[in-house]
Amino acid sequence: MDLSGKHILLGLTGGIACYKCAELCRLLVKAGATVQVVMTEGAVRFITPVTMQALSGRPVARSQWEDEAVGRTPDGMPHIHLGREADAILVAPCSADFIAQLAQGRTDELLALLCLARPAGRVPLLLAPAMNREMWAHPALQRNLAQVQADGAKSLGVGCGSQACGETGDGRMLEPAEILAELVSFFQPKPLAGQHVLVTAGPTFEAIDPVRGVTNHSSGKMGFAVARAAAEAGAEVTLVAGPVSQPTPRNVRRIDVQSGLQMLQATLDASQKATVFIAAAAVADWRPAEPSERKIKKTGDSGPPSLHFVENPDILATVAQGERARSGQLYCVGFAAESHDLLAHATAKRQRKGIPLLVANIGPTAFGRDDNELLLVDAHGAQSLERAPKIELARKLVVEIARRIAAAG
Repeated sequence: MDLSGKHILLGLTGGIACYKCAELCRLLVKAGATVQVVMTEGAVRFITPVTMQALSGRPVARSQWEDEAVGRTPDGMPHIHLGREADAILVAPCSADFIAQLAQGRTDELLALLCLARPAGRVPLLLAPAMNREMWAHPALQRNLAQVQADGAKSLGVGCGSQACGETGDGRMLEPAEILAELVSFFQPKPLAGQHVLVTAGPTFEAIDPVRGVTNHSSGKMGFAVARAAAEAGAEVTLVAGPVSQPTPRNVRRIDVQSGLQMLQATLDASQKATVFIAAAAVADWRPAEPSERKIKKTGDSGPPSLHFVENPDILATVAQGERARSGQLYCVGFAAESHDLLAHATAKRQRKGIPLLVANIGPTAFGRDDNELLLVDAHGAQSLERAPKIELARKLVVEIARRIAAAG
């Protein structure tokens, strides 16, 4: 329920991407928002108002005029009331023509009129453009979009891929889930604005031979939630991920690795520009000393092979002992997954790593789950975060990190 209590005005303009708006409306309602749909005459040619009314639970507004059955208000001013009742106006799809209307201040239809009449300082305007790749690249469109953004609107950008016209390129409307993520992020506080956050997440895989290896139960869900929360909080985010199947959060740069050694190198490279390092990955403590170049075969009576292990480098300790961390340019946060005696092990690990904050949990109760409970341990003691969805915990953790950074000056 990321949008609980929010009232969203969803504007549809003419374009084949209107077919995605049924799912977008459903996702907005599922996220807790109330949705008022406003459609242009062009949009009505691609999807019916009946569909959008059924999904939003509200009559669809289409016209400014009193003789229309929907959009009617007692004083005949839907362009005033509809926009000012909203917490945000989201136009998806937003056509090239509609962007031109906004840039020029034209009010040909109700949707453009209410965008112009909204109190811009209180009701944000978010646009999800959708058009052919040549239209998207055209200088006139880009000039209009730049003007609209200079006037205070926010473009969510476009996707790249196959288009209804048969061509391939930039200009597709973002997918409904991507637009929802952008809207949720827009409403989140921005305590990490100006920070560059580096997050490691997931397990590592240490090869025994080309088809076997040593790994662990980490799904990466907690680390990915932290990366998403940091991006929502306004940070530039780099995510170094072990072998997991999690989707990359919006506005996060992802680097995929397999082994602990690969994760160390990627982390060291990315840490040169980071201001916050959050080590949420479950890096294997040991790796086979000499992985076989070929699959190790069973020979019947010889028994299992004898494997010799060596210790993997400690990524968190390596970064925390580096010059940038010691000089205060890089704030380091560690994670610990324990099976018992959580506070004692977490306290000892924080001191051993030499970091200001350690986040601990009981691993077997968290691996692969969508919820978790955390223990934050610093030099002043411990603070519990009760069991909740991992994204909620990640947002609380981000706030705690931002508060500690601010306190440290």
